[in-house]
Amino acid sequence: MSTPDAEQLALDGLAPRKRRKRAPAERTAASERPIARVVLDVQATHLGQTFDYLIDERQSESVRPGVLVRVRFGGRRVNGVVWERADRSDTPSSSLRYLERVLGPQVVVPASMREDITRIADAYGGTRANILRLAVPPRVARVEQEQQMVAPFTRRGAAAEALRRMPDDYRRVLASSYDGLQGLDDALHGGRFRAFAVDPLPGVGEWCRLAGWMALTAMSAGKAVVIVLPTMREVNDLSRELTGLGLRMFERTGAANGGYDGDVAVLNASLAPAERYRAYLAVASGTVRCVIGTRAAMYAPVEGPALFMILEDIDYQYADGMMPYAHARGVLRLRARSHDGVFVAMAQARSPISQWECGANHVAQTPVSGFSTSIRPLPSVIKERLPWVRWLNREELGRLGDTTLGARVPHTAVTILSKALESGPVLLSVPHDGIDETLSCAACHRRARCPRCTGPLAGSGQGTTPRCLWCGAAAVRWRCPGCGGERMRVVRVGAAGTAQELRGLFRHVPIVVSSPSQPRGIVEDVACAPMIVIASLGAEPRVRGDGTGNTEYRAVAILDAWTSLYGTGVDAREDTLTAWMRVVSMCAPRSRGGQALLLGETDPVIARSLALWDGRVLAAQELAERAETGLPPVVGAACVWGRRDVVRAALEHIDAFTGDLAVIDTGQGGVPAVWGPVPIAQPRTIDARELEATQDRVKAVVRVPLSERAELARRLRAEVARHVAAREPGELRFQLDPKDLI
Repeated sequence: MSTPDAEQLALDGLAPRKRRKRAPAERTAASERPIARVVLDVQATHLGQTFDYLIDERQSESVRPGVLVRVRFGGRRVNGVVWERADRSDTPSSSLRYLERVLGPQVVVPASMREDITRIADAYGGTRANILRLAVPPRVARVEQEQQMVAPFTRRGAAAEALRRMPDDYRRVLASSYDGLQGLDDALHGGRFRAFAVDPLPGVGEWCRLAGWMALTAMSAGKAVVIVLPTMREVNDLSRELTGLGLRMFERTGAANGGYDGDVAVLNASLAPAERYRAYLAVASGTVRCVIGTRAAMYAPVEGPALFMILEDIDYQYADGMMPYAHARGVLRLRARSHDGVFVAMAQARSPISQWECGANHVAQTPVSGFSTSIRPLPSVIKERLPWVRWLNREELGRLGDTTLGARVPHTAVTILSKALESGPVLLSVPHDGIDETLSCAACHRRARCPRCTGPLAGSGQGTTPRCLWCGAAAVRWRCPGCGGERMRVVRVGAAGTAQELRGLFRHVPIVVSSPSQPRGIVEDVACAPMIVIASLGAEPRVRGDGTGNTEYRAVAILDAWTSLYGTGVDAREDTLTAWMRVVSMCAPRSRGGQALLLGETDPVIARSLALWDGRVLAAQELAERAETGLPPVVGAACVWGRRDVVRAALEHIDAFTGDLAVIDTGQGGVPAVWGPVPIAQPRTIDARELEATQDRVKAVVRVPLSERAELARRLRAEVARHVAAREPGELRFQLDPKDLI
């Protein structure tokens, strides 16, 4: 038998099946607007534009702007979002492909959200695909099927009803406690964009009460509400406040049909995929009009005029960790302007950018900043709600004749805390665990700073010349501006062993330690009973009680205040004041005997701001110093990092060395706009290939006038796109408005 006639032996019933070649299905382009412009889930910067695809007539009804689709791109299948439909395309008809599939009937990116995404991408130098990756949670088909089977039920008018039920004294106390609150109320009922910088009163839950009133007022006026908070602790606090005012959280109703209902949805990246997608769809469809959450909530797909509020806008949690590294404050303000809504930045310690925005004589409009109206508590109310704040530094202890001068907890503080322990718990706040090294003057202990740019100095090794962490300049012949000293010393900052140290001072008193590095971790709450609570900054437990006086600490002590003198970040002083004001706000007011102690040396401006409960004092001084040295928010800034030769080439291409962006005016004359490049330390790794890929990495800071911020973002994005499209070797990244410059 010849080879062509040979057959493969097979058992009966197991013979190989003969497959028929199927002819490709006939497709007809839609009769109306047959072109779908799609934003693909492709993160490459040079592929950030929309791509045109044909719409089949059978898919025409389901292909709506904002739905998810699947298409072929570059030999593989990728997901995308239909951005718009058009009548014609600039792409040759022979190159156009049809959409392969429509992923569900839901519009996951509404019209106003698509406009916001475009503006955010332009403001931070990213692409729409970068923002979609962060804004839209992963699709869960089961959730879409549930929404089709169960008709959503919306309790309309719930906010207006809750606002009417709000006790009269609740609103009366708020109105009589703040200067300018009526202007905020008018803006929440109005129809044009307004921005506010609000400083809440001291006390447990005061910011929650003000935020709850703002949310109810905005919702009763027909506005949506988006409130972004630092951590889930604040999210839970505000959830309890809103439910106490009469609103309902978005959750399962318990009915036989298994539906979901509520007025307030929580958006958080740590939620289960199904829960997050369900809450996102409820907001996108308009079923839920109030959204609270952490950084992920800044992309809540609300429609129409809305209130966009952020709490403690200086916190590091608000800076996104993925390209384009957008900051929640800038995103919320940009969206408030595009929605003709209201933007509110509420913070215990006012941030420099909020203080800068409140100055009508110098504020320049940018996509993410502009003029804001200041709202402050009345001085008489602050005095009534604030505990006695005492700064026990060396000068004060010497005046009191304290013989334990120099001790970590002096005798005066022990006496005050022992008296407070007779009626309730006492909180001792310590710096974050761990050890950090910094340089200071050996004579007066002032923080060693660069004479060129005032950046922090650091030593890279024994016997080496210290260098600036911002501009990289060597500190040759350094001299302390305070005392004239020429020697520096290394200061090692730590906060371990506090509990063991205090057991000898407070015998037979229960001690609770709350810190992420401790065996028990962060303690959520403690009973209102005599005990000492030792907590690192940000891990302070709440006092569990059933009344106003039973939810407060009787006294608060901030230990090791001298560590605040050696912070290396640009916002180091603001971060310190924010943390301390958050701690002091947990103390009972002076009318109930509350006392707050600041133990150790610190910047007098920080101590004065804390004692007066006025963050404007520190913020105003910061702005004056930043105007002299050319630091944000007085100027626009961007960090550029990557391989050394790539970074230098990118800075040359955007004219940062010799072109129109090379010089910036600081009021003291023109200075170079670029700081650096300075080396970036190698990451800890055991992979030799990673070490090779990350060697010789540097970072540079580019500063421009605020009027040129948008142009800087455009040039950096174009340069990264060119670098990636040309497949040039080496890393190149950038970030606008960085939290830290190092």
